[in-house]
Amino acid sequence: MTILDKPQYRAPRYEKAPLSLPPLPVPYPMTRTDRVPVQRYYDPAFYATECERLWPRVWQMACFLAEIPNPGDYVTYEILGKSVIVVRVDEGTVRAFHNACRHRGVQLVEGRGNVKGSGFICPFHGWCYGLDGANTFLYQPDLFDESNRLPEDLALVPCRVETWGGCAFINFDNDAPSLRESIGPFAQFHDVWKVEGLWPEWWLSCRMPTNWKLAMEAFMEGYHVMQTHPQLVAKGASSKVYRPVGESMSDLEFRTQMTVLGSDAPFDKAAFVQQNLHFMRTLSVGMAGMIHEKDVRVAEGLSNIELPDNLGEAMAAWNRAVNDAIIDWNQRQGIDMPDLNYIEANGMVGGVEFCFPHFFLLPMLSSSSAYRVRPLGPEECLFELWSLTRYPPGQEPPAPPEPTPMAPDDPRWPPIPTQDFSNLPRQQRGLHAEGFEFMRLSGWVEGMIANYQRLIDGYLAGLPYEQLVPAIHQVVGPIDAESRDIGF
Repeated sequence: MTILDKPQYRAPRYEKAPLSLPPLPVPYPMTRTDRVPVQRYYDPAFYATECERLWPRVWQMACFLAEIPNPGDYVTYEILGKSVIVVRVDEGTVRAFHNACRHRGVQLVEGRGNVKGSGFICPFHGWCYGLDGANTFLYQPDLFDESNRLPEDLALVPCRVETWGGCAFINFDNDAPSLRESIGPFAQFHDVWKVEGLWPEWWLSCRMPTNWKLAMEAFMEGYHVMQTHPQLVAKGASSKVYRPVGESMSDLEFRTQMTVLGSDAPFDKAAFVQQNLHFMRTLSVGMAGMIHEKDVRVAEGLSNIELPDNLGEAMAAWNRAVNDAIIDWNQRQGIDMPDLNYIEANGMVGGVEFCFPHFFLLPMLSSSSAYRVRPLGPEECLFELWSLTRYPPGQEPPAPPEPTPMAPDDPRWPPIPTQDFSNLPRQQRGLHAEGFEFMRLSGWVEGMIANYQRLIDGYLAGLPYEQLVPAIHQVVGPIDAESRDIGF
């Protein structure tokens, strides 16, 4: 296994960042890396440009493969008025088709199900289609002119689909580079985590009165943790320093940063263990899959562990012991686990990892959370949250059903997303305030937002994939990134 190099840290860029663009106008473009024009979050013309030039060209996470484990299983993926069927053909084959009968355009299926041996049957006139998309039946073909019943014209229109990491991704552009080439570092990082073995155990969603990018950006920085999630800040931690200026977040270990960074208290080994366990319990209750309850139970078995007297050595020993215990517990269940110590030794404990344009994975220890955001209008989006974990082969439960969207303040949401959701509608309303012209970003900890917005400008400007793909590689990855040169 190749050890991944840590990304090189670059100083934030606050100077002008003009784009060398083809003659496609970009409304309200990013002209500085530390300022985002507010109209990008509500202007109808900007939203229409995204719908026209961004979403038709990007890889979109359409479903977890756990939703379609058997031949004939299908799900529908909806985005901006388009509907795509993703169907399992056999163990190694997944296909996707635009969800419209070739007769008069009726959508063939809704939601999720299994078509078994019959294939897809149009509910209007009974035209039938196999799992390969070919038309297999229509009533009395001679009623139609021969030019209207050519087999190649009657087949369902395919949509491009590729699989990675236990997910099916679709792309409306047949000329786009492959999924793996496009997401690059994100896939490489999570291959080591063996995310293809993660299985959804529950799934929640809400209709958020918030622009889709605003919902995404809420999870691109940890700077909000002190105020929004105070339960994640260790007692005694500094309230004035989030992280040393100029120090990359990739150089800080996630659990250490959340539990002991900034603490001036004398080192008490027993208190240190309890503080780490308290953090694990808090994050488990708050986010479920990000630290799964079974990982907490395993770690609680280490309460009386002997640790070195030095804080740094104690943290390393504690993390190694937790990793070893969780790996051992899972392997005894027959579960294929990633090497958590290898991951930690190579600085790959990112906490929250972004995949352009609308997907997050949050792997920690045995499990993960996942987010997906889809636009519903200039100031509304669908936000989805999954808890993912690992099961022994053959013991995976049925994938959870597609949820009915809840309100963002529904009490069934876990505590941490509830806290995030409390900010987002207020932020959307605040963007309309008189005199608020742009967001002011920190290039040290909010640089991912700037990188993200400039990459969107590249799509809106119609840049070729030769420029866009290297830029995607600069944008995907761990949150709290610095402002980077993305190539345009």
